[in-house]
Amino acid sequence: MQEAELHDLSDDADYAASQLQGSASFSRSGSSKRSSSSESDGAEIVYSKDNVTIHPTQYASERISGRLRLIKQGSSLFMTWIPYKGQRSNPRLSEKDKSLYTIRAVPFTDVRSIRRHTPTLGWQYVIVVLSSGLAFPPLYFYNGGVREFLATIKQHAFLVRSADDANVFLVNDFQDPLQRTLSSLELPMAVSVANGPSTSVSVSEPPSNENQEKADGGNFDGLGATSQYNGRHRPKIHDPARDLSIQVLEKFSLVTKFARDTTSQLFRESHGDGFGSNDRRHHNQSLLDSPHKASSDEQKVPDEIPVPSDPLEFDKLALVWGKPRQPPLGSEEWATFLDSEGRIMDSKALRKRIFYGGIEHSLRKEVWTFLLGYHAYDSTSAEREYLVSIKKSEYETVKQQWQSISPEQAKRFTKFRERKGLIEKDVVRTDRSLSFYDGDDNPNVYLLRDILLTYSFYNFDLGYCQGMSDLLSPILFVMKDEAESFWCFVALMERLGPNFNRDQNGMHTQLFAISKLVELLDSPLHNYFKQNDCLNYFFCFRWVLIQFKREFEYEKTMKLWEVLWTHYLSEHLHLYVCVAILKRYRNKIMGEQMDFDTLLKFINELSGQIDLDATLRDAEALCICAGENGAANIPPGTPPSLPIDSGLLCPQQDDIL
Repeated sequence: MQEAELHDLSDDADYAASQLQGSASFSRSGSSKRSSSSESDGAEIVYSKDNVTIHPTQYASERISGRLRLIKQGSSLFMTWIPYKGQRSNPRLSEKDKSLYTIRAVPFTDVRSIRRHTPTLGWQYVIVVLSSGLAFPPLYFYNGGVREFLATIKQHAFLVRSADDANVFLVNDFQDPLQRTLSSLELPMAVSVANGPSTSVSVSEPPSNENQEKADGGNFDGLGATSQYNGRHRPKIHDPARDLSIQVLEKFSLVTKFARDTTSQLFRESHGDGFGSNDRRHHNQSLLDSPHKASSDEQKVPDEIPVPSDPLEFDKLALVWGKPRQPPLGSEEWATFLDSEGRIMDSKALRKRIFYGGIEHSLRKEVWTFLLGYHAYDSTSAEREYLVSIKKSEYETVKQQWQSISPEQAKRFTKFRERKGLIEKDVVRTDRSLSFYDGDDNPNVYLLRDILLTYSFYNFDLGYCQGMSDLLSPILFVMKDEAESFWCFVALMERLGPNFNRDQNGMHTQLFAISKLVELLDSPLHNYFKQNDCLNYFFCFRWVLIQFKREFEYEKTMKLWEVLWTHYLSEHLHLYVCVAILKRYRNKIMGEQMDFDTLLKFINELSGQIDLDATLRDAEALCICAGENGAANIPPGTPPSLPIDSGLLCPQQDDIL
């Protein structure tokens, strides 16, 4: 959904215009207008801006506007963002949903950096990164005011421009290069990061946009309530400022590079719950590289280190609630789900059957089209045949768009050259160990390239990012048809596309949801991660981004994907799979006192060693055990949920038992 009007976000011009229009509510500490609005206990509002907005999804109707404030109390500076009450533009969002995003009295002693984004088109926004490496969702300034926001912070806190990136402003001068890099990655979501008592600040909640000056009197304590944000932000799919140079996976190789190069301690030492942090162990492995053996000179941790017990008695839980896996769905059984005209008579029963057993490979070509939403469950065989012919023609039309670009035109089409070059570089190293993609001049490799290039024109705003070839490869392997593979990939990207958005909020949301689920289902493990500066859950990044593609053999990956696509029990079962794997290795992680680098290396080395059937059984048990509490910790709109107005032929259904 596109906006009817996009603003040129030269911040100075916007801010001046907003002042002339009377829509800005920017104020300084010496302003007589705001002097009477100072909060109780000596708190003073030194900056206030209305219509600062969070974008939970790509739809304008679901944006949440609120008031951003900087509050000075004594020598401390706090930031708050409170959504307006009674916003009529968000019929799907309850007040409870909106409260998940509330930022309450965050002290700048807990802020690491602020990244400013100024797209060519669209609104300027900032991302506030905390000292833990976590980040709040982007705050969009509809009426300008970013420059004044930063200037006010500089008046009351130490703020310097990063030497590495002119758009990053450091609130604390980092000595460690990895800290600086993690901040600039902007990957995880914000969680409650209060580490100790802080001065309480009273914050008024704005009741509505129309009544901006009337306060509602809600008080919040800075202790233990630095953030109520639950990671619900769904990234914009239609981002005209997206740059193909943003390659998430290559960024992560920088993390391990800095981990190898630095000898100082990478994160603050924590002093709670008795979990210390070892010296960092070095490695130079990218998150998408193949696993390798641990070096023999790594420090050994005594086995007698006590490990807190699993509060859920996980092994017993899986036995009680995790049902045994069944044989895969075969052709004879598949026929029983169809009526005489080819309709699926009971889609819920079918999805339950696939959830517990998967699908025989010979059937995947037919059944995957339903699971992905390319074909509707209630469509007839004749309707599907007609749709295939129509979609084939549509595909050829889109493909012709890039095929018709002449060499002379390509010289003047930088975006096309960049995308084409990146795709061609990636496809030649995607699953080449498979006979289907092996060998020189393999036509299937060319099909991968053509489909990805066509998709970059079909969804020009999203384009192509590294990792997409991993998602397409099994689809082409199964479908063995260019046009059908394309449309199945389109359907998959409707769910997973936010993983590749420029602001990376699709990844933000999922990593944050994992942290909340671990906190719910294994609080000792959560506390261990907290004490060892692992709450960013970077080590789960590869799992989530490409749906465990590198963790299992090819056949097992396809089996896992079709189980996830059923949306049986939960559309976010992949998050419970992450929790299940972590819980299976919790004793090793805590017993060996793994720190961030060691944990990242250990997780990478699990590739090929995870028992899929046991993991699915564990994930099912955790999902049932978590119940409504688990669902409440996964913000609405978290990928891979489908947007309601996605335009797909057949939106998927969600159901519980």
